[in-house]
Amino acid sequence: MKNDFDEQGYILLRGLIDSEELKKLRQTLDTDIFERYGYGIPDSSGRMPRMVLWRSPGDDVTGLVSRSEKVVKTVERLLGGEVYHFSTKLMMKEPLIGGRQEWHQDYGYWYQNGLLYPDALSVFIAIDKCERANGCLQVVPGSHKCGRIEHTRVAGQTGADLTRVEEILKKMPLSYVEMEAGDALFFHSNVLHQSDPNNSPNRRCALITAYNRASNDPVPHLIKPFYGYIPLQKVPNSAIRECTNISDFSGKDFVEPKTDKTVEAKKD
Repeated sequence: MKNDFDEQGYILLRGLIDSEELKKLRQTLDTDIFERYGYGIPDSSGRMPRMVLWRSPGDDVTGLVSRSEKVVKTVERLLGGEVYHFSTKLMMKEPLIGGRQEWHQDYGYWYQNGLLYPDALSVFIAIDKCERANGCLQVVPGSHKCGRIEHTRVAGQTGADLTRVEEILKKMPLSYVEMEAGDALFFHSNVLHQSDPNNSPNRRCALITAYNRASNDPVPHLIKPFYGYIPLQKVPNSAIRECTNISDFSGKDFVEPKTDKTVEAKKD
């Protein structure tokens, strides 16, 4: 798995989150979290995926998933050292209207948050089935070896230089990452990825947690709106099933759209 991550820039773990854990995550979506904290980020066509973004994991079920040993220990092995929670977001593409995510690297905008090295990755956990019809992720295997690509504003999003992306795609064809609910994609911060709009009648929702190497502490005056290194308190995997908190989001420190330097968002 480590070799695959180093060569391709990602690994896909099937069924990392089981049915009982998924049930708890979906109950979180049944709260008013999107109405209270959500915002849209317009794509080049004006359609919008919706997201909720927070800095601190918290003690609700989403936080315990992000702090669980099966997730965090995998991240530590892939990145080769201690990691901490950088951010988490719920990303939703609503049926028939959910927008696309433009081509980008996560480090393309984390660079703006003060990270000097791309020693970071994201864990994309499918809460719903993700397939081509509802806008599953598309990744470019091996693209993390291209280094950081210049990013500019594409509509409301931060996107990679498309001229360079087109040249990369001539050498490194994209791959559609179709996932069942509960599958998890661990991908390097320099992997190029995008997703198409959701033209299907099925919702596409995911929990995406970003982790940074402890040794990659951001430059202090560039870190807003995210924190620098804070030790991550891991929890046993059993904590997810035992969690009864699906709606108390105390301490998560939600990001307000106006403070997020990487997007031009529209508040719900």
